[in-house]
Amino acid sequence: MDRRAPARGRPPRRRPIRLRRPPQGLGHAHRRSREGRPRRRRLSKPRHRRHRRRAHRHRRRLPRERDGAAARDGRGRDGSPLGGDRGAARRRPDRERPPRFIAQGARRLGPVHRSEITIDLGALRRNVRRLRRALGRAELWVVVKADGYGHGAIDVAGAALGEGALALCVATVGEALILRREFPGVRILVMGPTSGREIAQAREADLDLAVADEAVPEGVRVHLKIDTGMGRWGLSELPALPVEVVGLMSHLATADSDPEFARAQIERFNEATADFPNLIRHIANSAAALRLPESHFDAARCGIAVYGLSPFGEAPAVDELEPVLRWDSHVAQVRKLASGESTGYGRRFTAEEPTWVGIVPVGYADGFRRDMTGTEVRVGGERRRVVGTISMDALAVELDRELPLGTPVTLVGHGVLLEDHARVAGTINYELVCGIDTSPSRARRVVLDA
Repeated sequence: MDRRAPARGRPPRRRPIRLRRPPQGLGHAHRRSREGRPRRRRLSKPRHRRHRRRAHRHRRRLPRERDGAAARDGRGRDGSPLGGDRGAARRRPDRERPPRFIAQGARRLGPVHRSEITIDLGALRRNVRRLRRALGRAELWVVVKADGYGHGAIDVAGAALGEGALALCVATVGEALILRREFPGVRILVMGPTSGREIAQAREADLDLAVADEAVPEGVRVHLKIDTGMGRWGLSELPALPVEVVGLMSHLATADSDPEFARAQIERFNEATADFPNLIRHIANSAAALRLPESHFDAARCGIAVYGLSPFGEAPAVDELEPVLRWDSHVAQVRKLASGESTGYGRRFTAEEPTWVGIVPVGYADGFRRDMTGTEVRVGGERRRVVGTISMDALAVELDRELPLGTPVTLVGHGVLLEDHARVAGTINYELVCGIDTSPSRARRVVLDA
């Protein structure tokens, strides 16, 4: 056995350490290892210690410049300029892509923002002034639940308070806490039911609570709710009032459709609360604020009219209101249907003659509901009918001619009324506006304040 010392400058050879794991390359215990197989020697180039070559790419890009590393002047390792047309050499001349047919002056919203939602706070301010004129000496309390009916509660609240609104109304304590961080010192009324934990949060955040039973929580301002005909939340008659009660309230069921029943509710509320002139009394909503002056009392809780939408299902201009929300998209595809051809699921629209249709990248996932087929939108400023089944991410409009890609489409605004859409869908404008998805993943949101 050779026990000579190792050569100078070389470390002594040691026995390999036996590892407690399968050798590299043995992915499954039941398969035979490849360690014993003869290995193919590869080219001697920069590589991994186990004979793995460095990845080779055409026109390799340089890493980002870092401390101590000099960046070259925008050229690859082979000296060619970076970012060139790498497919030019492979592309066949007869396969050149034709130029895209884009409308002059059209603004493409990009692959993510397929539609754009614009909130006009200037219009909202004018609506607030209109309501304050109608209310006279009564206070205006602005309802901003459901994220301000989809308009953005923080933006709406700031604009409304700036025009003289004196309180904010929401449905949940969670909504109220978000507003409290932005608007300390402003009265915020939570109109929905609350749990014991939420009452503690409301007490700490100095919120007002609407209470519909005799269990009045301590240490928090309370507005007792009386049921005068809504048949929902509320007391049938008032109990002895503890000191926490600062207001009395009710809610009108038919102020927008049956004013006679609404007047009967107002009379019941007046009789039940007449002995408490020192408390804040409020029953009016948007419809009553505009057309039932006897409902005003000390304050009115207005929601839909603040956003420029009609509580009566009419054109907002009838009551001097301006819609605050506008919804735009564009024509992403144009097709010509031959006679007998159809568009959309279920073949609900079949062309009786050669017909142009434009495809708009908005569907019911964005809030344009399936039952709105047949309503009208504006395409390039002209009214066009929505045809076929509305898909999750697309809808079709009937055209009278071929239009360029990118032609603007107005889904709501500029004469396209949510009230008209609601009439086609058999619902109300409240539901439609709250259903529009304003999240960044579906639409680009723009806020104007002028």
